[in-house]
Amino acid sequence: MAASKRLCASNANIPDYEYSDVNTKPFHIGSFREEWLKRLKLKDYSFQQEGDGDAFDANFAREMGVGAEIMAELKSVCSLDSLRCYPENQEPDADVVPPDSTLKTLQQRKEKQDYKATLKVTKNRHDLYADELERSTVSRNPEAVTDFIPEGEVILTLNVYYPATFEKFLYVRPHMTLLVTGSHRLTDLRDAICCVSDLQACGELSNNPDVAPDFISKDHFKSAFFFFEGVFYNDMRFPECQDISLTIIEWAKARNFPDYRQAKMEDTRFVDLTVKVGFPYLYCHQGDCEHLVIITDVRLAHKDDCLDKELYPLLIHKHRILTQKCAVCHIFIGRWFTTNDHFAPSDPCVFCDKCFRMLHYDAAGNKLGDFQAYPYVDRGAFN
Repeated sequence: MAASKRLCASNANIPDYEYSDVNTKPFHIGSFREEWLKRLKLKDYSFQQEGDGDAFDANFAREMGVGAEIMAELKSVCSLDSLRCYPENQEPDADVVPPDSTLKTLQQRKEKQDYKATLKVTKNRHDLYADELERSTVSRNPEAVTDFIPEGEVILTLNVYYPATFEKFLYVRPHMTLLVTGSHRLTDLRDAICCVSDLQACGELSNNPDVAPDFISKDHFKSAFFFFEGVFYNDMRFPECQDISLTIIEWAKARNFPDYRQAKMEDTRFVDLTVKVGFPYLYCHQGDCEHLVIITDVRLAHKDDCLDKELYPLLIHKHRILTQKCAVCHIFIGRWFTTNDHFAPSDPCVFCDKCFRMLHYDAAGNKLGDFQAYPYVDRGAFN
């Protein structure tokens, strides 16, 4: 332990804890990757299996100090054919455990199966989606050779949290967990982050609720930035993008804060970053919609990862939140919210489309009363 601390102290590219079990000191991701590659052999991070079966058997026998006869006997005793519980002419069913088995593992499995049969808990669609998401990505290889993640690539795990409000944080759990490679740019992460504020439709539509909105917020307000270790990385890919970090930088200069730097999000890769693992950073879009972003892990890719780089940034977890039901029927998800509405039980109030039209318009579609209505996008849409 003391030797590792001395090594970390002499090399700033190796992460070391700044605060115990909280976050590390800042380190450069690309240099950290190079330190790993200098210390590891190619076989340690290669995606290819080492040699064929005969070469593996020979290396195993040499390391265990056994002869060829003992090795052949071990292969015979430990082969899958010797674990058969059914007659050779019968096709086995992996889900059926023989009731009279003498193997302890099968007895325990039978007990678990019997116990699960007594439970009445069923998986909902969110759990089924999470299981399918995991099955479709673990150890997945691309169809094209050019889409393979290169050996020795670094993978980062990031938690993106719900946006903060003035009163409090809505949730302390991360909204989503993503895997990104070191060669990805910050704009790839920005495009992978789902936030309900990007889908909000602007405009008051009470006079004509059937008119489709001209645009959503994400199409119109494209400016955004990440903040990592004193650097604002602005998204400047489009002509309408603005440097929304400039106001913060000028405010900081007027109050003798340390100087902050600026860079383009689309020109910065993750291997170029200097970060702390476990430290909260900032993603800001739509002017004032702020998300915490925490890097929880930095490691090299291995053969059990999803090796299709086209699937990255890879979503591995999404938090499930409750949907906002209609204030009248309490059945359907809200589609509209109204203000200054004497038909509503509260101000503002959320309505589903059916209740909204029944209460606020006559049979001919004419508006009743004086109120304002705005399209509402439920946060549960990302479930």
